[in-house]
Amino acid sequence: MIDFQNVSKRFGSQHVLIDASFRINPGEHVGVVGPNGSGKSTVANLISGESSPDDGTITLPNDASVGYLHQQVSEEHSATPLLVFAEGGVPALQKVEAEMADIETRLAQKLPEGEQAALLERLGDLQTEFEHHGGYDLRHRTEAALTGLGFRPGDFSRAIGEFSGGWQMRAALTRCLVARPSILLLDEPSNYLDLPAVEWLQRYLRGFAGTLVLISHDRFLLNTLTQVTVEVANGFAERYTGNYDRYIKERESRYETRIAAQKNQDRKREKAERFVQRFRAQATKASQVKSRVKMLERMDRVEVPRQIVSRGTIRIPPPARCGHEVMRLDDAGVTYDGHSWILRDLNLRIERGEKIALVGHNGMGKTTLLRLLSGTLKPSSGKRVVGHNVVQGYQSQEFADTMDPTMTVLDTVKSLSVEIREQTVRSLLGGFGFSGDAVEKRVSVLSGGEKVRLAFARLLIHPPNLLLLDEPTTHLDIAARETLEEALRQYEGTLCFVSHDVAFVENIATSVIAMQPPGIMRFNGNYAYYREKQAQAEGSAGGGSSAPAAARKPDAHAKNGPPVDKKELRRQRAQARQAVAAETRELKKTIRRAEQQIETFETEQAKLLEQMAEPAADFDFEDAGRRLKVIQGEIAEYTRRWEVASEQLEELGNGQ
Repeated sequence: MIDFQNVSKRFGSQHVLIDASFRINPGEHVGVVGPNGSGKSTVANLISGESSPDDGTITLPNDASVGYLHQQVSEEHSATPLLVFAEGGVPALQKVEAEMADIETRLAQKLPEGEQAALLERLGDLQTEFEHHGGYDLRHRTEAALTGLGFRPGDFSRAIGEFSGGWQMRAALTRCLVARPSILLLDEPSNYLDLPAVEWLQRYLRGFAGTLVLISHDRFLLNTLTQVTVEVANGFAERYTGNYDRYIKERESRYETRIAAQKNQDRKREKAERFVQRFRAQATKASQVKSRVKMLERMDRVEVPRQIVSRGTIRIPPPARCGHEVMRLDDAGVTYDGHSWILRDLNLRIERGEKIALVGHNGMGKTTLLRLLSGTLKPSSGKRVVGHNVVQGYQSQEFADTMDPTMTVLDTVKSLSVEIREQTVRSLLGGFGFSGDAVEKRVSVLSGGEKVRLAFARLLIHPPNLLLLDEPTTHLDIAARETLEEALRQYEGTLCFVSHDVAFVENIATSVIAMQPPGIMRFNGNYAYYREKQAQAEGSAGGGSSAPAAARKPDAHAKNGPPVDKKELRRQRAQARQAVAAETRELKKTIRRAEQQIETFETEQAKLLEQMAEPAADFDFEDAGRRLKVIQGEIAEYTRRWEVASEQLEELGNGQ
């Protein structure tokens, strides 16, 4: 287990952790949450041993292997080929492989019989160890992980230094994953991933059998991967049972309970203090006064979780009404060299009120399409047509770099519209969480979330009815993301955006454009609809319907072969219906059994986690950890059976 006991950590005068005590049990998947700068990365550094506590102790299992994904990649590997770098996360494996190669070289020589026998025995031991570390399938696992995260086979031989910072982070993530450590520390793993890669990572980590510590602002990952949440905020760390959504509910409940307990305790304390003050001088009350004093000394202060810093507000004013057609691209294309087309022959119509998400792997042209729509990039072919009375606002990924760090919040917005009164600007900034003296802050001291709010205030000084946003959630913590998400849901204009946050896209988009260079494919539904259609397309590409031949309808109008007798045709159709009905019953049974097993194992898992959180004196953590791994494996297996049976049942229903 990972055990924090009264751990404190300071950086100068800042207390990042104060007497933090919590436990992470073997095999648990734990989400670490909190505002930006609260100390989440410090927790990971302390677990990895890269940092030491100022006070308190941190205990890890003696045989633990730790894989740690940092937020930056070291430059020492810049000349290393991608595939070699990704495979290099298991130093013990490299050592074993080198010794095996040395023994095989020596065995090729003529050696005394005794020495040869000893070498063969040692080689057998090394091969067993090599297999234990996953050496024989390491290359396959590494290539699969690199591909899942968006790399192409042609990239495998390229040096790490040739890739951008975001792609280097993907390589570092692969290195951590394929090493299969017993403790996996991931610090914001989705920061540089596109949506397909985030979903691949979620599927990969769902089957991870070790202890996972996930520091993330991604609600999709936190909700689907974790069973425990550790909140780090205001110098304190507190453990909650459950994923992110359950943590939010439990935190509010715990806060209200402790507030009530604190008020009750304060009343008792005040009553006892009044008694002591009133009767301190009376000899007849001496024993009672002494009893009250002792009670006050023994009374522990009820600790109430501090409220996390307010996430601020974003209120987008109603924009001016524009025409029904907001923008149109007619046979539009983009090329920088006249030969290679990034986008080509695009025909796209955007209508008033739509909220469109652009999705696809990095490098597929999402940002290029946004720039084309915004007018900052002229089409190389075709044309861009802007609708009647359209006022657009475009926020690029580099929005923070376009603001002067020496200017104040007030001046940053005021400078864009000199004719607007200062009071109007202050009022607008108040709607974005900047009130009073906060408008005098300089841009250089603002947090990531504050910069996003300021950028939106600047964007909305003249409210646009078309918003084009490129990765607006980058560097935002969860609270800031939820604030922006709510504002965009309520926005009355038209929105086109790119984001790698699955939950953000799911909660906002009403339409999806998938990038398929040099073209696009549009899905007139939300993100769940898009994923459903993608899954169906992948299933068809993989071999079509899984329904048996007997369940397919015979074609009465086949072009080839002799005509079918009507009586025979009715008989065939009846047999087909019976086959479908029989298979439907079996699939429904499979689904029910899977649901029952999942519920049983999840109940056992929850009970086991509660026992681990508050263990009895004779609690066997080793046995509990083993059982927890078995349970997690069973849940994954029955979930897989449920998914397969559900898909087959849906296909049978669609085929009738």
